[in-house]
Amino acid sequence: MFESLTDKLSRSLRNLRGVGKLSEENVSDALAEVRKALLSADVHFRTAREFVEEVKRACMGQEVLKSVSPGQQVIKIIHDELVKLLGEGSTSLRDDRPLRVLMVGLHGAGKTTTSAKLAKRMAKDGRVPMLVACDVYRPAAIDQLEVLAKQENFACYLNRESKDVPQIARQGWEESKRNGSDLVIFDTAGRLQIDDDLVDELESLKKEINPHEILLVADAALGQEAVNVAKTFHERLNLTGIVLTKVDGDARGGAALSMKRVTGTPIKFMGVGEKIDEFETFHPDRLASRILGMGDVVSLVEKAQENLDQEESMRMAEKMLKAEFNFEDFLSQMRQMKKIGSMGSIAKMLPGMGSVKVGDQEEAALGKHESIILSMTKEERRLPRILGGSRRKRIADGAGVQIRDVNLLIKQFSQMQKMMKKMKGGKMKQMMGALGGGGNEAMPDLSNMDPKDLAKLAKQFK
Repeated sequence: MFESLTDKLSRSLRNLRGVGKLSEENVSDALAEVRKALLSADVHFRTAREFVEEVKRACMGQEVLKSVSPGQQVIKIIHDELVKLLGEGSTSLRDDRPLRVLMVGLHGAGKTTTSAKLAKRMAKDGRVPMLVACDVYRPAAIDQLEVLAKQENFACYLNRESKDVPQIARQGWEESKRNGSDLVIFDTAGRLQIDDDLVDELESLKKEINPHEILLVADAALGQEAVNVAKTFHERLNLTGIVLTKVDGDARGGAALSMKRVTGTPIKFMGVGEKIDEFETFHPDRLASRILGMGDVVSLVEKAQENLDQEESMRMAEKMLKAEFNFEDFLSQMRQMKKIGSMGSIAKMLPGMGSVKVGDQEEAALGKHESIILSMTKEERRLPRILGGSRRKRIADGAGVQIRDVNLLIKQFSQMQKMMKKMKGGKMKQMMGALGGGGNEAMPDLSNMDPKDLAKLAKQFK
């Protein structure tokens, strides 16, 4: 979602990086470009203007540190102001048990799916969720919520006979007490635009169940209109948080940068894909780093810890150490990486990789590799050296690719194996010890090493 904004901001700030001395003139020139980048990303014009004024005020009142260049310091100030704009402080839900959460928003924003996503996210924290279907107008809304609840084995209350939404909500709340749920999520109806009937019904619903959290589900693609929607809902319902959906789409990102400032309501979660587990807690500091192209390594590590099999990873590391890595291991590693996300989404979380385009072509290449390996027998995967001409042709036919594709994969894999064999034993152990923080006395601790010395050290392992 933030690709366009990241590209424009990077271009705007490029001229500042080498600046030796800050002046009002060069800061103003750079911030004028920043303001244009924000406006082109659909950030509310008032929000963009106030943001630039605050950055300029902070720059002019700041003493330049000796350890960083003035240009780098301005970028740091912009990062800090972006964090403020996106919302400082806690973005977690209240800890009440049971916790009642009311989901509101316009039609098509994804409230029903988001209700199930939130239930799954909170279930990982030990909650016992229950979904209550309060959308009695949209065809199949109740069926959709019921299907999603069954997929994840969540309790779900629905009443297809009644049209009395506050009464349905009350019945669902009473049912949750009987089945021991400590998280009750109420999925409500939306409209194509805000009208009095919609908000009146939500106000009645609010009085009936007295929710702890009222979350606005907002489509990130709405742009500046999302700000007006958030403002109206907040004035009538007193929102406690916002959930941005379709963040993985091609929206320009302005809604996320504007809604917190205009409403004073924090963004708490983001829907980052269509799958029910593609749902993230909103971290303002991490998103600010992503927008400025600094990556988000913390989120990447969290995803890896959550999705990767630690024992399997250790087993693979041990095989690489012994230079015993084969196609079966390669297949296992590819499948583990898929659990974290697409190559593009992983690349965006790495520092300096925000502007690197990794997309369909790279994903297709990985898919082709997987097809080729799956067309091999178990013996062939474990003993790549037996892959002669006739076997390669059979594998290519089975995978639906050309023989040259099979040859290329085997060649690349063979080169990787040779590299592992060269590093087998002493050098590999030395590197592992060094990367572990001085685990081998013959190697220094890399964590505090000067980059020039690090480059010299790297030459030893070529």
